[in-house]
Amino acid sequence: MPLVARAAACWAAGLAIGLLAPTRLVLVAVAGALLLALLSVRTRGTVGALAVVAAAAMLAAMADDAHTARCIAVLGAAREWQVELASPARAGGVAHGVFSGGGCETGGTMAIVSGSAEAGMQASVRGSASADARGMFVRSARVTGARSVRSLAGLRAGAAMRVDRIFGTDAPVVRALVIGDMSLIPAAQRDRFARAGLVHMLSVSGLHVAVIALALELLAGALRVPRRPARVVSMVMLGAYVAGIGAPPPAVRAAVMLALFIVSRSLQRPTSPWAVVALGSVAPLVAPRTVLDLGWQLSVAGTVALVAGGSLARRSIPSGWPGGVRSTARAAVVSIVATVVTAPLVAWTFGRVALLGPVTNLLADPIMGVLQPVLFLALCIPVRGVERALADAAHVLLAAFDGIAAYAAAVPGAAPLVYPTVLAAVAGAVIAFAIVVACLAEQPARACLVAMTALAVMVASPLARTRSGMTELHMIDVGQGDALAIRTSRGQWIVVDAGRSWAGGDAGRSVVVPYIAHRGGRVALFVLSHPHADHVGGAASLFDALHPALFLDPGYVGTTPPYLAALMEARRDGIPWRRVHPGDSLVVDDAVITALAPDSAWAAGLTDANLASTVLLVRVGHVRLLLTGDAEGAEEAWLLAHGHEALRADVLKVAHHGSATSTTAAFLAAVRPRLALVSVGAHNSYGHPDAEVLERLGAAGVPALRTDLLGTVIVRTDGTRLEVEAHGERWWLPP
Repeated sequence: MPLVARAAACWAAGLAIGLLAPTRLVLVAVAGALLLALLSVRTRGTVGALAVVAAAAMLAAMADDAHTARCIAVLGAAREWQVELASPARAGGVAHGVFSGGGCETGGTMAIVSGSAEAGMQASVRGSASADARGMFVRSARVTGARSVRSLAGLRAGAAMRVDRIFGTDAPVVRALVIGDMSLIPAAQRDRFARAGLVHMLSVSGLHVAVIALALELLAGALRVPRRPARVVSMVMLGAYVAGIGAPPPAVRAAVMLALFIVSRSLQRPTSPWAVVALGSVAPLVAPRTVLDLGWQLSVAGTVALVAGGSLARRSIPSGWPGGVRSTARAAVVSIVATVVTAPLVAWTFGRVALLGPVTNLLADPIMGVLQPVLFLALCIPVRGVERALADAAHVLLAAFDGIAAYAAAVPGAAPLVYPTVLAAVAGAVIAFAIVVACLAEQPARACLVAMTALAVMVASPLARTRSGMTELHMIDVGQGDALAIRTSRGQWIVVDAGRSWAGGDAGRSVVVPYIAHRGGRVALFVLSHPHADHVGGAASLFDALHPALFLDPGYVGTTPPYLAALMEARRDGIPWRRVHPGDSLVVDDAVITALAPDSAWAAGLTDANLASTVLLVRVGHVRLLLTGDAEGAEEAWLLAHGHEALRADVLKVAHHGSATSTTAAFLAAVRPRLALVSVGAHNSYGHPDAEVLERLGAAGVPALRTDLLGTVIVRTDGTRLEVEAHGERWWLPP
């Protein structure tokens, strides 16, 4: 492997460390890399050079973080911005865009009260803003001075409108294939492609760019255009296409690689494929945070697998086989290698491993090879008759593509749910790297031994139970909703609520399940506080993936679709269901869980599910945790009347996201907490948490930790002391 490829890998690794690790650890890593460079000057200069590259990347990532923080502060303090709109802005609606001002840019959201503008336009926006690492949010935004601009966002918005007009009902999938916009694809269809191992084809990637490049070259050949001018025109058109779809990192990588390949062929200078892969992969890293982009990661991993699989196929497939058989065998080898190499990333992110991926990719690749040029030509030729004919042809190809996904997804066990722990994910990455080395090596025995050892670690990792000696309460950041998870000292979980749901998914699937599964351990109990969608929305996904041993429900009759889905999933999975009764108690390792509410007689006459919230007291040694769901003032009064002394707690999960309807002065006086936790969405439209509630907590000397400001918060206890972790920092709570 050439030096440039190793340098590219060190640069990417350094950026990832600089962005993900705490500042102190990054500085230690930089010092260690520089020390290694000094020590290797007289021995192996290459090692020292690579260490310097990694150190420079870490420092570049830290500088980018500092610049981002400064920009957020500058833009958050302003009252007027220039915004390049990524979605239409209408009075009474919400719009997204890129905010600029003071030499800074960041993404953000606006709640529009007046004015309008189309996607891709630039407008002046005035309003009251709040900003954090998640971006900008402008309340009471007033949009004026909308104007068209020739920008990447404008080109992309124009392409999106053309797609919608030309392709009609097929437009959501065509948007994904042409401009990389998957937002309109129904969740069921996305899941179908994920189960079939074809989800990577639903976003613009190297495959799409390569297919278009090949189509352009064939077209030039058919028109008898001289080879060198044809290559130049192809490069220019590819550049225009990538810019027109917003320059996503995978497409930029593929375009740079193809440009290098074309230049190499034109100059008749052979170039190592690893050098081409390295330069193409590093090009998008001009923006350091690209290294954390899943599309970039999958694109690079897939390209590496393509090169490694091709090398293995050349050595392993007999030259005497007929041409068609050899081509099919080569495609099969490359597909298998690509599936294995990308599996750790796919499993970590999507929680699935598509076992039929090699087969479905073999079937779908020829369809994509024809479909992509058809879509490209439909956008490039603004003649209604041509557009209609190409749209009809694309419809047939899209139906075949979706049919492959449907048949594969219907095969039992074709895509098992897999949520690896951190140890298993690291082992999977080692296996992927070892397989790439084995594909390239003349003597692959050593690499295969490494892969087998890592596989043994992966298989054994679920058997390893974490015994920290501490019980942990995790208030998981799920936006505007609740999801609490208690992890016992023996690694078992008690989950209370699973976050919200929305049209394209739910917090259970996207946040709660990965959060718990990546840490390992069995879910011994799931408790629902009440059947509102911001609490039960992710429950069905959690049941499907983690199969809790018991489901406790307050029994308030709810008819919301997420609640019904949770009940049906529990029934399908055979999860025992029990109704909560005051006084019921369960013991899970060192945690004693006692239900304080709701009482069935009290709940019978209620019309608001909040007032029938499950209220739990969790005791770990001498430490008491009070979890209140969305209980409001009336239920708090009932609790005070029926068990005032039982409410005393060290940690209070503030009810109803800090709403003014909860946490009354009398209730707070009875609980007397040392710490308050508020699960609330950043920039939410409800005004949560209420200022008076926060003032009440402050007057009582109770620190309030909020997910909208701190993200996920973890409280640990050994039964006597309390330790808090938020934003990577830890501190002990004074007694």
